[in-house]
Amino acid sequence: MQTTSPRRAAVLGKPIAHSLSPVIHRAGFAAAGLTGWTYDAIECAESELSDLVAGLGPEWAGLSLTMPLKEAAIRLATSATPVAIAAGVANTLVRQADGWHADNTDVPGMVRVLREAGLGAGTGRHAAKEAPPRITVLGGGGTARAALAAAAELGAEAVTVVTRRPQARAELEPVAGALGLRIEGVAWADAPAAFDADAVISTVPKGAADHLAGEVAWRAGTVLFDALYDPWPTPLAAAATAAELPVVSGLDLLLAQALSQFEQFTGVAEAPEDAMRAALDEAVRSR
Repeated sequence: MQTTSPRRAAVLGKPIAHSLSPVIHRAGFAAAGLTGWTYDAIECAESELSDLVAGLGPEWAGLSLTMPLKEAAIRLATSATPVAIAAGVANTLVRQADGWHADNTDVPGMVRVLREAGLGAGTGRHAAKEAPPRITVLGGGGTARAALAAAAELGAEAVTVVTRRPQARAELEPVAGALGLRIEGVAWADAPAAFDADAVISTVPKGAADHLAGEVAWRAGTVLFDALYDPWPTPLAAAATAAELPVVSGLDLLLAQALSQFEQFTGVAEAPEDAMRAALDEAVRSR
């Protein structure tokens, strides 16, 4: 498949210079023969997003959104997927005839990487067919919202949410309600006890969970997903690895969520995953 007319896509956020999304998508374009496609990184603050999107020409096919734009993205979209609406955040905008369509590909991306790590395959205390998975989420921001949606998709009925501010946890309640989940709140000081779960998803900023590495009594079979990837491993991930637990990184999610974005932007039925993964791995090694 080849494209002769120029088409454009980009990742938006602030800061954005560190983003590896251009590496992944450009490799996909090359592998799929999309010779007229480009993918850039554009620094954009939340207050600038609406005007920037409104000024994009017809050659623009799609946008990837990172912090701090995920809530603003869904507000300016003409339509949105049910999962993006329920989570209240979008990381993807796709150009359609009547405007921009919002999606959250972080959610299926999280589901995929957690399942590949063994969640729901009998590695935790409960296999999915025996009981709903017990999932703990650290943090209360946009990635935590996606984590709640992923937990619902994985069959959880309740999610333990650990936040540094009670207000952040309260702000997740409407999201949980829309997803049919119960939130069981835990104070940050009590975080180590919340690691008694089939999966722990850490969405907190760099350094926030480092102290937990020496405080957690790891349970056999727990899957740790740490949404960070620079630097890697985090102290928390290193501690889980030392305990011989399956660990998933933000790089794993970065690739998984990009595959669906690529397909929605380009119309290609199946993203060239091997080429995109190889490009990402090479970029990480070169840093």
